[in-house]
Amino acid sequence: MILAGYILRFHIAPFFFGTVTAMFIFLMQFLMLSLDKLIGKGLEQGVILQFVMYSQIPMLVLAVPMGILFSTLMAFGSMSDAQETTIIKASGGGLSRMILPSLLFGIIVFYAMFYYSDNIVPDSNHRFKDLLEDIKRKRPTFSIEAGQFSTQLGGYTILSRHVDSVTRYLKGVTIYDNRQQIQKNVVSAETGTISFSQDFSKLIVILYNGEIHQFNSLNQNDFRKITFVKHQITINTEDFDFTRSDEKKLSRGDREMRISDMKAVVRVADSNSRSLDSLFAKEIKTHLNYVAASDNEDNDLSKESIFTQIENRISLFRAAIESQSYQRGKYDKQTLKYEVEIDKKYAIPFACIVFILIGCPLGIMTKRGNFGISALLSLGFYTLYWGCLKVGEILADRGNVSPSMGMWSGNIIIGLAGLIMIYRLNNESYGIFHYFRQKISSKK
Repeated sequence: MILAGYILRFHIAPFFFGTVTAMFIFLMQFLMLSLDKLIGKGLEQGVILQFVMYSQIPMLVLAVPMGILFSTLMAFGSMSDAQETTIIKASGGGLSRMILPSLLFGIIVFYAMFYYSDNIVPDSNHRFKDLLEDIKRKRPTFSIEAGQFSTQLGGYTILSRHVDSVTRYLKGVTIYDNRQQIQKNVVSAETGTISFSQDFSKLIVILYNGEIHQFNSLNQNDFRKITFVKHQITINTEDFDFTRSDEKKLSRGDREMRISDMKAVVRVADSNSRSLDSLFAKEIKTHLNYVAASDNEDNDLSKESIFTQIENRISLFRAAIESQSYQRGKYDKQTLKYEVEIDKKYAIPFACIVFILIGCPLGIMTKRGNFGISALLSLGFYTLYWGCLKVGEILADRGNVSPSMGMWSGNIIIGLAGLIMIYRLNNESYGIFHYFRQKISSKK
């Protein structure tokens, strides 16, 4: 018990440091890719923070395994560098006794991450998608600059030679109404004011001492000129105000569902596929019976007429086959997509256990508990795992491999490598690892 507490104590600080560092990297990557969606939208700070928070909640599932790997390398590397692993072996404690506390820690984190991935991440992904759609619908903040054409209003272009930003007083105003393709309106005025309605759904422009020029683009003789002292134009600006949509009315994708919900979708898709198979068999039987009956019928129709009827029947049969084949392919793709996501919810949290299996022997073999080597090894094995995960997901979605093989390939490869290393280390058979360890020690 004392040994277990001593080993776990080495894990705590590197685990949190590795996890926070990985989260920071994911955050920077997200901001670089999504910053253009937020700039110039006139969004409140609370909405932006909410958008960023929802985007990072799923990233924790990816960051925690990296924190586990980093902490395992640091812990066992430090113990090996201080000859503590040798002392534990000499006192009768085997390698399995040293690894067991870390493995129990990994199992606890696995269950915590699995619960988090299945119960918290789906709702977060759904809210993130809804918020992203709401942001996309919102137009940039409306503004008018002196001597600049403002085209932010649908169908209207506004030009003002002088703008008072405080009083919103305009001078030398020209408004082009391009809402209709044929009938065009151009309004010019000496002065004017601009303001929003109380609910920000309308932009109210009041013009003084001006003219309205109306003309038909198809008939040059159709032209009217109207002089006014005061004229008001009301423009819809609903998209300028940020509004939240109702989450309950929006459908959920595979990454926005719990495992139980996805299994229900898979069951429905499988049931529909079986129904199509049954319907397909009935269609074949019906058409074959029709052809056989037409061939055996004793009637006055010529063979040419009979063949024409059979040909028409075959055309109908072909159309039915194509339609049912398309529907069957659609259900199969849906089943594959959801089965892949189900396996992913298990596979990624399970990496917490796999990375301990690879981190313990690597830390002991390298005999280095410093930050640089641990970070380099963590990044290398995490990149390998992530590559296996993404390639496996692509192949599984295409149906080239099973969903289980696609999602668990990274865990299998790295887990087997870790078990082989543990076996060699436990039997003092380092092989090629002993060669690399000697090289590292000679440079130390």
